Amino acid sequence: MMSAANTARIADAEEVDVWPEPEPLPSGLATVPDFAMDLLPEPFRDWVDDISERMQCPADMVGSTAMVSAGAVIGRKVGIRPQAHTDWTEYPNLWGCIIGRPGAMKSPAMSEALKPLQRLQLEARNRHDAEMEDWKAGATEREMRADARKAAMKSRLKMNPSANLDDLKAVEPEPPVLRRYVVNDATYQSLGNLLIENPNGVLVHRDELLSLVRSLDREENCEARGFYLSGWNGAESYTFDRIMRGTNLHVPNLTLSMVGSTQPGKISEYVGQAVNGGMSDDGLLQRFQLMVWPDMQGTWRDADRPPHRPSRDKAFEAYRRLDYENPSRWGVQFDPFDADRPFLRFADDALEHFRAWRTELETRLRAGDLHPAMESHLSKYRKLVPALALIDHLAAGGHGPVQAGSVERSLRWAAYLEGHAQRVYGAALNAVTNGARRILRAAKDGVLVVQFTPRDIQRHNWAGLSDRPAIDAALEHLAEHGMARRFDIPAGPAGGRPSIRWAINPRCLGRVSSVLSVRD
Repeated sequence: MMSAANTARIADAEEVDVWPEPEPLPSGLATVPDFAMDLLPEPFRDWVDDISERMQCPADMVGSTAMVSAGAVIGRKVGIRPQAHTDWTEYPNLWGCIIGRPGAMKSPAMSEALKPLQRLQLEARNRHDAEMEDWKAGATEREMRADARKAAMKSRLKMNPSANLDDLKAVEPEPPVLRRYVVNDATYQSLGNLLIENPNGVLVHRDELLSLVRSLDREENCEARGFYLSGWNGAESYTFDRIMRGTNLHVPNLTLSMVGSTQPGKISEYVGQAVNGGMSDDGLLQRFQLMVWPDMQGTWRDADRPPHRPSRDKAFEAYRRLDYENPSRWGVQFDPFDADRPFLRFADDALEHFRAWRTELETRLRAGDLHPAMESHLSKYRKLVPALALIDHLAAGGHGPVQAGSVERSLRWAAYLEGHAQRVYGAALNAVTNGARRILRAAKDGVLVVQFTPRDIQRHNWAGLSDRPAIDAALEHLAEHGMARRFDIPAGPAGGRPSIRWAINPRCLGRVSSVLSVRD
């Protein structure tokens, strides 16, 4: 039983005079900047605009995927050193996520933007098929030559056990390796094998991206999660040492690009976990820097016409050039201590733009005004901005130092993407707010008694309030706005467990509509 003092405390909570005036709860999604076509490298603009117009979908979906896929083609061919003298190097492998409701054309938009990679993959398969035919055709000859060398070695050693056999040794040619660009469904071990054969990196494309991300949350997949986290950096190596797979299986370049899509409700729920801590709060989510959540167009019209071939050919040729061109033609530099990793730097005026932006960024990150999740997200822009500038520079046919125009566009990208990140992370708070609204509605309708426990809410299994962390977050959110109060009830004299009870501000129960807009 509760003590008389505890009973009195909760009874007092029913008196309006002891409660503060409640503050309104936040509502709605943050507004996001519109996508500007001149954010893109010049060869991509008309092509992306044409796709968006024909599909009647937001250009954000196409443009962001186009940039991720271009960065994946460049991969480890060249990096960008954003400072004038240090060896700090970033690679243009990026992670993107498109957010939209079912039917928002997310998947078709991504598929269109990935067609240049599909074309490159087809060309690579055709080359590989021809090379495999040649390699198979030489199998008999290779076998006969191996037998002849073995017989010659045996004969020479019979006459002189210490004879030199170097002239009879030969390196057998390995079968041709298929160049891979896009991977849809692979274990992290299989990805490791693919990266051994494809040191330039690959793009992981998952239509429902959160199915992959959530699988990485499971404890048994912690090694896979670490593999992906390392793959985002693009600059690390990785070695498998497993009994079932053998030891010292070395991936010299662990470079992963990634793109996919998800729905608002799913991302809001997942972001809530990252915002409130837990396994999702290790920076994996924040690595999706090209995360866009555009508004749907207000009008629709039937655009039944063929693709604009000149703009498509121009864009495809830019991707082909990024894939086939030797980095030496880009005017790359080499580090004498790391000669296998060519790089470019910024031109002097471009460097000044970047320094000014980074000074402002680092000041914001250290001011303590940002939510920790948003702070972590913006800290990844240290890679995002240089990477986008490098992609823009090379896709437009640039060579030598990265110019100021490319850096300026990458800074505009950063401002645009931060607006979308504010919507994404704000959605987690919006999910908590929706849960708070649902509790208020239930209290007003008498579904919840004057004093209730979190278990009383959980047994109703309301959307967004089916587990204890979500319920606690919603109740704390109400308390922060003066709409609810928590009472910790200690164990009684006869023993038992301490308990928690909550009470709703009577001011809210009397005029909920004037405090906030209730939406179930």
